[in-house]
Amino acid sequence: MAASDFALEKGLPSNIDAEKFVLGAILMDDANFVQVAGWLDADDFSLEKHRRIFSRMHDLSERGERIDRVTVANELMKQNQLESVDGLSYLVSLDDGLPQIFALDSYVKIVKDKSVMRRIVFASQKLIDRCLLGQEEPDDILAGAEETLLKLGESRSTQTLLNTQQILANYEGGINVFLDPSKRIKGTSTGFYKFDEMTAGMHEGELIILAARPAMGKTALALNIAHHVATSVQDPKTVAVFSLEMSADSLLTRMMCAAALVDQQKFRAGYLNQDERRRLQMELGRLVQAPLYLDDTSGTNLMDVHAKLRRLKAEQGLGLVIIDYLQLMSSRGRSENRNQEVSAISRGLKLMAKEMRVPFLVLSQLSRAPETRPGDHRPQLSDLRESGSIEQDADLVMFIYREEVYNRDREDLKGHAKLIVAKQRNGPIGDVNLVFIHHATKFENPLHEVDTSGE
Repeated sequence: MAASDFALEKGLPSNIDAEKFVLGAILMDDANFVQVAGWLDADDFSLEKHRRIFSRMHDLSERGERIDRVTVANELMKQNQLESVDGLSYLVSLDDGLPQIFALDSYVKIVKDKSVMRRIVFASQKLIDRCLLGQEEPDDILAGAEETLLKLGESRSTQTLLNTQQILANYEGGINVFLDPSKRIKGTSTGFYKFDEMTAGMHEGELIILAARPAMGKTALALNIAHHVATSVQDPKTVAVFSLEMSADSLLTRMMCAAALVDQQKFRAGYLNQDERRRLQMELGRLVQAPLYLDDTSGTNLMDVHAKLRRLKAEQGLGLVIIDYLQLMSSRGRSENRNQEVSAISRGLKLMAKEMRVPFLVLSQLSRAPETRPGDHRPQLSDLRESGSIEQDADLVMFIYREEVYNRDREDLKGHAKLIVAKQRNGPIGDVNLVFIHHATKFENPLHEVDTSGE
């Protein structure tokens, strides 16, 4: 008999005895329901009658009532379901013969494992059906497959609540490092001294939003940070840049010219002197050696980003992810409106950053409110475009503000820029002064500031 035929004869994965033991344990002591309900729901049981019994137990628990044979039977009768679960005699049989001490965790794990395997079977069958129908593009089917499997993976999460002792035991370096700020792991430096002082750098798992009106320099600042992180002499980290607006070669050109302080227009026109050519050549050499990866796929969605980052992290490690910009991303799922879609993307990016333990620097557009606001054009959190959830999901929100954009006739404002930290979960808010070099589209620290980071 072929292996596939044998597998089909076995039927769907299940363990009826483990399901009976779990339900019986709850009937024996209803305090066990809280423990079981933290891991299982009704759909995790393979038999319909077990699903109905567990659902009625849940109803009783929700009302704060006792769970035993009599109350569950009564609840089933109210729903006209007692006969469909083989009556009171079946409820009695569930806890009949169960020992006083039993491995409930083991039974729950078996039920959950079988449930996940059944869901994998159902998901696989749906994928087979989609492939056989041939009504969709292969890329769409693959994206759907990955999304389905990721959701199944989330259901397998075994993360539990930790007490203080467990947190300290898991902390890298132990209690001595936890208590000593000088020994604690610092975040990734951006190269902007005052910003790094204010935030202690970009930390793993953080969703950092960099927002501004068009032509303020969002992409320029993000590329400046990417260059600093990837080419750091002391600790270069792998950087992944997803640009939904510019081509990869344009990004590389901007980064190279900014680092070499060469006018991009002169570079594109070919009017370069010998010194500029030398500086560009040196800078390109550094970038070629740097762990820097660019992706210019238009219409990128969360699943595409997740798949590419997982591969990159497995092969090269990962230190920083940059996405330019959030409003150009799309969602595979259906959303009632654009606000909901942006909210889903924002939440997905936060979860991805947390899962991968990497800072995500995500660029975002602002509404027109700063331009129409009389007198004060400084951006505010309420100006974030299309969704309030961006502000909610972000660990840090910062805005680029260059007053010279609104007052072009004032020479004293030329080159002055501010990075406004408007939200920070774990630190202060405030302004960081920067210098904007127009011809190189590069942000730099003011001359009077010094590097205190040790880089």
